[in-house]
Amino acid sequence: MKYVRAIALATLAGITLIGSGCAVMRGQETTGSYVDDSAITTAVKAKFVEDPTVAASSISVETLNGTVQLSGFAKSSAERNQAENIARSVKNVKGVRNDIVVRP
Repeated sequence: MKYVRAIALATLAGITLIGSGCAVMRGQETTGSYVDDSAITTAVKAKFVEDPTVAASSISVETLNGTVQLSGFAKSSAERNQAENIARSVKNVKGVRNDIVVRP
């Protein structure tokens, strides 16, 4: 768990340093919202790793303007629902789009 948090913090620090000088074009996120979305994505993935029900390696997480999109494959509808519940429980998540497919 310490390893995941260290990677998350290093990633956020790197994004902040790289993105701080970027100009924002029409239709793009601001640097601040990009960092917030990255933090949300990292938090959701970390919670997936902690949860024994969810196969974190089988589910992709992307965040845009606070809306989390889940995609990939689950072994059951219970796993699919748990992944959505975890994503909804993360701070600053405005919505969740669950595109996870249940494999028979």
